[in-house]
Amino acid sequence: MVVAASREELEAAHCWLDHDRVPGRPEMTEFRRAVRYHNAMWREVNGYPIGTHRNRPGTPPRLVGSRLDLDFARESGASFLTAGALAAARARTSFVEPHQIFDHQSFWADLLSSEALAVNLFGDLAAHLDRADRAVHAWWPTTPGRVTDVRFAHSPGRFDPSYSNSLRSFDAVFVLALPDGSDGTLAIDVKYREAAQREGVKPTHLSRFVEIHDRSGAFEPGAVDVVNPSRLSLIWLEHLLLLSMLQHESGRWRWGRYIVVHPAGNTDIIHVNDEYRKLLADDATFTSATIEDLLSAKVLAPRSAAALRRRYLP
Repeated sequence: MVVAASREELEAAHCWLDHDRVPGRPEMTEFRRAVRYHNAMWREVNGYPIGTHRNRPGTPPRLVGSRLDLDFARESGASFLTAGALAAARARTSFVEPHQIFDHQSFWADLLSSEALAVNLFGDLAAHLDRADRAVHAWWPTTPGRVTDVRFAHSPGRFDPSYSNSLRSFDAVFVLALPDGSDGTLAIDVKYREAAQREGVKPTHLSRFVEIHDRSGAFEPGAVDVVNPSRLSLIWLEHLLLLSMLQHESGRWRWGRYIVVHPAGNTDIIHVNDEYRKLLADDATFTSATIEDLLSAKVLAPRSAAALRRRYLP
């Protein structure tokens, strides 16, 4: 188990936050505090100015050790570890996808942002598609085709009923050119310090989700009743977005896999992935990987991999 610093050390580093506590799951509380403190120490070692938590109007700002000063973060791009990752971050924030909801402040200034972590993990590959293709086939050897694009914070169609008619998106997407001329995709969701919360689905959207679910043939009977509401709901919704691409009337997407990437210390996500797999009759479109596994494969540049370990893995 990852062990956080003491309360006194956390408070001194402006890292003692009530919402890091996960009731009934002390290992997750320790993990969340540990990664916050670890990133705060990374910020201090680099001499970057501390940021503040966004409070309600009229209340004074609160220093948070795991945040950068926002103006500094936007100007410097200091949260991004390589030139390639920073270029990918600036490229992604230069346009808006339809119906996109994107937290720019968190992306640039929150050192715990999973969206930014996805760019740090895969950003170097976005401008070098041959390297991206080699990386993908090293990480997931059964992947068909070749990589033709790398996208971040991407959805094929938010609120589009021809897909899943939801606001869900993927943190990273590798687009694949398949031998038959169609496309495939690796759709990646990055979970850094997120704790799994019990959530439900809006009744107005449920019928479309159930339609995709049933049509896919990926699930055991009765799985809908298990996932909604539950701690599995968000993974289910993102998996459904991938499945909706494979069912799309255009026939564009002929192969796909939804992948949850997380640190080995995030026990909540490990448990959720294990529970979710038990609901699958066919797991060909779902898998998971740890950040440690991806870095150990030695397909990223050694300096980039070392920087990722120093930054994200206490």
